[in-house]
Amino acid sequence: MDNLITTSVSTNIIEQINRDNPSGFYSIPQEIRNPQIEYYEYTNLPVYEHKPFIEANTQEIDLSVLQQDCIIPVFSKDNEKTIAHQEFIEIALECASLAFPTHSFSSTEIRVSHQIKGRVPEAIHKNAKDLLEHEKTQYFERMAFIIKIPSITETINGNELCLTLGGVRAYNQENLYNKKSFEKFKFFIGFQNLVCCNLCVSSDGFVSEMRVSSYQDLQAKILEVILNYKAEKHLKGLRDFTNYSITESQFAQLIGKARLYNHLPKSTKLELPELTFNDGQFNTIARDFYQDDSFCKDPDGDINLWSVFNLFTQANKSSYIDTFLERNLNAYDFNQGICKALDGDKGYQWFLS
Repeated sequence: MDNLITTSVSTNIIEQINRDNPSGFYSIPQEIRNPQIEYYEYTNLPVYEHKPFIEANTQEIDLSVLQQDCIIPVFSKDNEKTIAHQEFIEIALECASLAFPTHSFSSTEIRVSHQIKGRVPEAIHKNAKDLLEHEKTQYFERMAFIIKIPSITETINGNELCLTLGGVRAYNQENLYNKKSFEKFKFFIGFQNLVCCNLCVSSDGFVSEMRVSSYQDLQAKILEVILNYKAEKHLKGLRDFTNYSITESQFAQLIGKARLYNHLPKSTKLELPELTFNDGQFNTIARDFYQDDSFCKDPDGDINLWSVFNLFTQANKSSYIDTFLERNLNAYDFNQGICKALDGDKGYQWFLS
């Protein structure tokens, strides 16, 4: 994918469509479709080992299980239903189909955690061990999903990246004990490294708190993110990582300072750029510096920033669903800052000094 279209789309177009279609879904006009991505059809794509895009305490689940076997939480004071996990996924798929009508999509990968169990009223007096399957209820407090577009790819440092979109829903961030209000969603469009299934997220393609009151509102905001995503800028930032390298000594300094960062006095920490990874994740990054098959140091002990970035995003797979995307974005911003520090910028110099 040598050339990417770089025009941007005004949100007034989406607002105009909303005014014209206040009660339902809509189609994107041809003239504003896919403003950032130029199409390339690929066949015979390489087959990579499937790895989960997030691990932590999650489990993989089929969309059909969410649709058929899970109850839908409500706002308790007025019994108004929430937008269910499966509805979020279906709306995202609808938006992807509108934005990329000539492309096919991979099967949706869904990961869930924090199962909330219940039972039907008829089983109120039964012991848990005696419950029949039809007497049990469940839903999952947290859910993350991704949808890949296999025909839109780019290669960086020998790693094939695939355009990917997805989202996170975490009911623990809603006040379900009150009346229905705005509901919160996280949504991103970016790339997935097919070698390791690490996600690459930038601020242009990520909204950490998408507040909506209806299906139509959610669809409009998802489309706005997709249409305004600056793919070329994001890919340039990722490709720039390959132009910078640090020595084993500098890497040790970086990891040591990163671990100190979490224990700094609050006033000192506020003077430094944000770093949201924890000590356990820094241990993983340090281990993989020596042991990872794809992103370890080279024979001279040096490592380029593309590999460092992937060590960060790989360690991020141990994050809980509700912090996963924010940490992924932090990995991108932090590694961009290290590049600037190597160019003499003082903002991130503390981590290398």
